[in-house]
Amino acid sequence: MGLKRGIKRSHRSPAAIAAAADSDDELESQKDLDPKEFANSLHKLKDTDPEFYNFLEENDRKLLNFRVDSDDDGDNDDQNGSDSENVHVPDAKLQEESEDSDFEDENQVTSSNKLTMKMITQWQTELQSTVKIELSTISNVVKAFHAALLRVTATEGDDTKSEFIVEGKYNIHLNKLTYVHNVIKTVFLGSGVFNAVIQMCVLYLKPALKKVLRLQTSDRNPQKSKRWIKVKGLLKMYFLDIIKLLGGVTSTNILNVLLKHLHQMSTFFGCFPSLAKVLFKRLTYLWSTSEETVRVLAFLCILRVTSNNQALLLDNVLKMMYMTYVKNSKFVSPTTLPGISFMRRSLIEMLALDVNVSYHHVFLYVRQLAIHLRNAIVLHKKENIQVVYNWQFVNSLQLWAELFAATKSKPQLQTLTYPLVMIITNTIKLIPTAQYYPLRFHCVKILINLSRDADIYIPIMPYLLEVLTSYDFSKKHKKVSMKPMNFACILRLSKSHLSENGFKDAVIENIYMLLLETLSLYSHTISFPDTTIMPLLQLKQFLKSCSVANYSRKIRLVVDKIEENSKFIETQRKKVTFQLRDIEAIKAWETNIQNLGTPMQTYYDNLRKISNIQKKKSVTKNSDLADNLPTIKRKPPSADRKPASKDVELFPSDSEGEFFMEDEEDMPKPPKKKSKKADKVKSKSKKAVDDESETIDNEAEDKDDELEDFNLVDW
Repeated sequence: MGLKRGIKRSHRSPAAIAAAADSDDELESQKDLDPKEFANSLHKLKDTDPEFYNFLEENDRKLLNFRVDSDDDGDNDDQNGSDSENVHVPDAKLQEESEDSDFEDENQVTSSNKLTMKMITQWQTELQSTVKIELSTISNVVKAFHAALLRVTATEGDDTKSEFIVEGKYNIHLNKLTYVHNVIKTVFLGSGVFNAVIQMCVLYLKPALKKVLRLQTSDRNPQKSKRWIKVKGLLKMYFLDIIKLLGGVTSTNILNVLLKHLHQMSTFFGCFPSLAKVLFKRLTYLWSTSEETVRVLAFLCILRVTSNNQALLLDNVLKMMYMTYVKNSKFVSPTTLPGISFMRRSLIEMLALDVNVSYHHVFLYVRQLAIHLRNAIVLHKKENIQVVYNWQFVNSLQLWAELFAATKSKPQLQTLTYPLVMIITNTIKLIPTAQYYPLRFHCVKILINLSRDADIYIPIMPYLLEVLTSYDFSKKHKKVSMKPMNFACILRLSKSHLSENGFKDAVIENIYMLLLETLSLYSHTISFPDTTIMPLLQLKQFLKSCSVANYSRKIRLVVDKIEENSKFIETQRKKVTFQLRDIEAIKAWETNIQNLGTPMQTYYDNLRKISNIQKKKSVTKNSDLADNLPTIKRKPPSADRKPASKDVELFPSDSEGEFFMEDEEDMPKPPKKKSKKADKVKSKSKKAVDDESETIDNEAEDKDDELEDFNLVDW
């Protein structure tokens, strides 16, 4: 209507707005208006709101020229016949506004558009119909979901309209003649109607859509259905509402339900590539920051939606997921490490969907890592080194190494393996000081996993032996560590850490485990005795220079296992009849030796099992719980009975006394010393008591031999 549009565009003072709002409330509150009262209310505007009255004179003069004849008989047709075309005559009842109106009357809700539980139950029954499902039912369900969502996520300035009205527990009067910039619409939605709408859509909408579109299998493209055009607009609105709801919900249970529903509806969502960018933005956020169950469901939705339209969506998804992975891997701690590992594994699965598409992304990001490393080596400034020596850089190296290992059967990405290995090795060499030994060990671990999984040879031993030759482990430490150091979530050590004994213990332990793991990879090869000559000499040289028995003991074990494994391989090589140039025969021989098992491999497997058990104990903190367990204490012997010996038994028998749990404060105090006269007086009575107790004990022993029925109630 011209009046209401003009009111929306006008700019008035707050006092004028309030006055106009009051006058409008008076007009709206009455269903039947008398023409005289209507004319009087218009003339009052000149005094109450001069600005608004001037606005009506300029834009809607017909309304102000409204005249009412003083004759009450109502026969004024002849008198006003000439001006009937220029007079605005209101109806007896205020009519509802059209769909194009800028404001809707939310107080006057008719029974046709008021959403109730009865309507939801009826639609739910129609969706489950086995005969035929009308398209109008699908339309009503989608519009009801949209109406419920508007009442939950409505924001200031949101002009979105809904065909249905969802009433809540509280009704707040909303004035129609208000401005968006000074009035905030607030609606309280009852949880019953909203939950019923969500449940109806989640459980029954997809089967109903399949019946309407006549889809026999879930893999069929819905766009091939003849009735797709009629449903396309409704589904687009429905998916927009789901995306909006995913961004505003914080409850884990509701997110799980919505993500499962979205996973089921992914076949239909693949038909709307324009909505994919907004959806993936929501899903990647949940995939990287939410709880474990929500993360898994979000990834499954990403994978399912991308697979349905892989040619158009995969490129953007890979870029978005990698940037999210790098952003959320900046800080590594025992709490964030599982989430980072999950993101890395799921991103590898996405990259492996189409190696040809992934190659461009992998090449670009590996090249970017190489550029950062080159700047750090050439410029050697603090800011350039910090770009390389951080968790984001290390986690990116680990991502690409695991990807190349997972796609070793696909030659497209194998050409990037050598550049990646060069980046990792030069990262180790950038600052080869003791402060960055944890970063060195992380890089060595990445190389070991890549060598094992991708089945390629990488010279790893020099980067471990360099630590033994460059640092003096024999010098005395200045501080004593309260707890052993763990390098799992550390890249750099402070100078105070270097002066502790825990630092040297952790370094020797890491070298010991990594050496054994590296040697076990090649323990079955025919060249093992030859490739371990130089490492064996360096290890023996360390044993001569190191004066700490604990450190020498571990390295001595490594030396012994190398010599034992070398002798085993040499004895097996003496039985060889093929020539060294026969590559296929050598591979077959090495496979046979690997299946039989080598001394080095057997020793490392047992050691790894023990270390895994210790890691699980450290995670669950079982050792800390053992300190708080209650102790079992025994009653002290009576004063009359002398202890048999002064030695304390760890597990005394039951006959010696009763066991009970008590605090030290509750323990009985030792009896006081008595005089000799009192002992003589009581000695005679004690003999009589002992004789009676012997007879009672004999009778009790006879009764104990008899078996009695066990009653559960008595127990």
